[in-house]
Amino acid sequence: TRMPTNGKVLAVIPARWASTRFPGKPLEKILGIPMIGHVYQRCKLSEILNEVYVATCDNEIYDYIESIGGKAVMTAGSHQRATDRVAEALVNIEKSKGEKIDIVVMIQGDEPMIVPQMIELAVNPLINDQSVKVSNLMKKVKSNKEWIDPNEVKVVVDNNDNALYFSREPIPSGKKYSGEITAYKQVCIMPFRRNTLLEYLDLSPTQLEIIESVDMNRFLEHGISLKMIESNYESFAVDTKEDLQFVEEAMKNDRLVDKY
Repeated sequence: TRMPTNGKVLAVIPARWASTRFPGKPLEKILGIPMIGHVYQRCKLSEILNEVYVATCDNEIYDYIESIGGKAVMTAGSHQRATDRVAEALVNIEKSKGEKIDIVVMIQGDEPMIVPQMIELAVNPLINDQSVKVSNLMKKVKSNKEWIDPNEVKVVVDNNDNALYFSREPIPSGKKYSGEITAYKQVCIMPFRRNTLLEYLDLSPTQLEIIESVDMNRFLEHGISLKMIESNYESFAVDTKEDLQFVEEAMKNDRLVDKY
C-alpha cells in the first residue's frame, strides 16, 4: 500500500557510539561497510519512505552518513531512550524543512539485514486504519536461547494483537505450564503518527519502562494502545562481537547488498 501522495513518511535511525554492551557498534564494518551504512542503504530501498535520516549525538556517525550522501541530524547526548532521540530528531527535521511529517518510523541501527518489506508491513496499519497510533513488528521466538536472552525484548499481545506487555524476561511464563508456548519478540521497526511520537516526549517516564528498559512500556502504562504485526522475515540484531561475525557470514549470500 502506498501512502496517499500528501502523506509524508520518514524513517529515523537512532545511532550512538557509546553503547554499554558494544561501544562504537554503528561504525563496526560488515563486508567493509559500517553497520549503520547497511541499515541506512537498505531503508533507502523501501518505496513507502519519503526520506531516511540517521539521528545521532556523535560527530563520527554524522560525518560518515554525510560522506555517503546520506542525511543525518544531530541530537542531544542526554537521551536515555531511542524514542526520545527520534522525537527530538523529528522536531529538528520539521524545523529545517518547514513542513510537517505524517508518520515517523523508528528503525534500530543494529539490524543490518533489515529488508524493505518489513518497513511496509509495519507502516501499513497506520495507513489503513486511522485509529492505530503506533505499531511494532514482532516475530515468533525460535529457540530457548533467544527466549531467555535479555537483549531480546519479548512481548505478549491480546486477541487483537495489541501489546499487553514488553519484557526482557521469558514471557508468557512456562513455570506452571507444560504445553508448547508460542512466544514473540519485538522487531526493530516502530512506526508512530507524528503527534503520538511528540506525545511520548511529554509523557512522564514510567516505572515499568524504566525497570524493563523498554521504551514502548511508556505508551502502555499511559493507556495508549500499540498494534503488533507479525513478521516472518529473518533479521538479526547485533549486540555482541559474535553477532557481528554471524551476520557477516549470513550477509555473504544476501542479494540486497548488491543494490548498494
